[in-house]
Amino acid sequence: MSNFIMIGMPGSGKSTLGRILAEEIGYDFIDTDDLIMEHYKRPLKELIDELGVEGFIKAEGKILETVNVNNTIIATGGSAIYSKGGMDHLEDIGKVVYLCYTLEDIEMRVGNLITRGVVCRNCKTLNELFEQRRPYYERYADIIVHLEHASVAKSIQKLKNAVLDYID
Repeated sequence: MSNFIMIGMPGSGKSTLGRILAEEIGYDFIDTDDLIMEHYKRPLKELIDELGVEGFIKAEGKILETVNVNNTIIATGGSAIYSKGGMDHLEDIGKVVYLCYTLEDIEMRVGNLITRGVVCRNCKTLNELFEQRRPYYERYADIIVHLEHASVAKSIQKLKNAVLDYID
């Protein structure tokens, strides 16, 4: 299947850049956070509070494993990488694209981790979250797109150039 799965830190632009990229290359777009909220009928922050971190990761993984699309840009939640089953499925249906930024870039973009509804496994700061997740993002990535200090237009161009080589 010719899908591209966006992974990266909260605030990396998976949804925003994914939507624009989908339009530019004539693909469909889905956001797995939207799928989770539709399925459970509540905001992510409420789900995380209700299920706890590990419960949310399991719930997210179950949703990821149901995604069955073609020619689609798939924006994942930043915590998708904690679900091995979910990520294995996504790897089976497309190329995983890591939207890579520096910690400084993410700090300027992300805002408050708590009110945003970000899954943190034993971390209290953005730096701890960044250091915890980066190895996962790098391990799952088929394509790494470095977007440090890039405008939206420049980011889209870099992203588009990176994925065009993989379109059947």
